[in-house]
Amino acid sequence: MADLNALAEAIISGNQAEAVRLTQEAINEGVAPGAILNEGLVAGMSVVGAKFKANEFYVPEVLIAARAMKSAMELLRPLLASSGVQPKGKVAIGTVRGDLHDIGKNLVAMMLEGGGYEVIDLGVDVSPEKFVEAVQTQDVKLVGLSALLTTTMPAMKDTIEALKEAGVRDKVGVLIGGAPVTQDYADEIGADAYAPDAASAVDKANELVGA
Repeated sequence: MADLNALAEAIISGNQAEAVRLTQEAINEGVAPGAILNEGLVAGMSVVGAKFKANEFYVPEVLIAARAMKSAMELLRPLLASSGVQPKGKVAIGTVRGDLHDIGKNLVAMMLEGGGYEVIDLGVDVSPEKFVEAVQTQDVKLVGLSALLTTTMPAMKDTIEALKEAGVRDKVGVLIGGAPVTQDYADEIGADAYAPDAASAVDKANELVGA
């Protein structure tokens, strides 16, 4: 019988080959794709997130775990779609205009994917218009804004204003993060939530979409 606990462990330890092998084994045995996702991949990434929050894991360990999860997801994604397992929601994420930093943003994107979300990664130096377009055309539930420079933080406010002007602000949750960003700043610019790290971003996303 496929061992989904072992799959979760393979994700936690970042053993890509083992994660792929166990996922394929579970698929071959006819385990429900939703169970493989939730009891294997998401369960593993939840532990990674908790360890990251507790400073037991650092960025390299998280990246290695996320890589293992991504490889397993590639096998699973087509089956999830055909078995009707819906992601918790779509998240459009990007580093705001003028800022080219992407490590934090990539980490958050990986953790959200590991948490069961469909992630649309808009990249770096993303204009407010691009975020608006994603919300208008892709049924996005949540917008994630990242900034690493104090000089680019105002672009977060500009993006929220652009969402308001386009009449879509009330359709989406806005989650912000990045080294210089604070809860006070989130309150000031009218963001819905602030996440101090990638693991917290998943918790906040779950609160915002009610997952």
